[in-house]
Amino acid sequence: MPKTKEISEDPRLRIVDLHIAGKGYKSISKSLDVHHSTVRQIVYKWRKFSTDATLPRSGRPAKMTSRAQRRMLNKVKKNLRVLAEDLNISLEHPNISVDESTIRKTLNKNGVHGRTPRKKPPTVQIKTLLHV
Repeated sequence: MPKTKEISEDPRLRIVDLHIAGKGYKSISKSLDVHHSTVRQIVYKWRKFSTDATLPRSGRPAKMTSRAQRRMLNKVKKNLRVLAEDLNISLEHPNISVDESTIRKTLNKNGVHGRTPRKKPPTVQIKTLLHV
């Protein structure tokens, strides 16, 4: 399921106020131009936690910032054969220490996959064979 932007606090307050006033999910969604399942989730959260503020999420926060990811992707675009070890060394400069597997996972998420170049015979040997 794709991630979408979060609804700000003001529309969430309006949704809760309209729900308290006795309006249904569909009428609230039509009046505020928000999907009815979003309205239902906001009302459910308000009932369960007695708040409409954004609560902290579970899970470990990402270690790499989006800026570090962009910097790493730009280095890979310049040199496709750069190693994960070299990228890790370049990322340690701004006090980010991540594992090489994290770097590979980040590259894979952004569509950069590891490839092994095709083995080709050396051109020097072919030329010597042709001149003989």
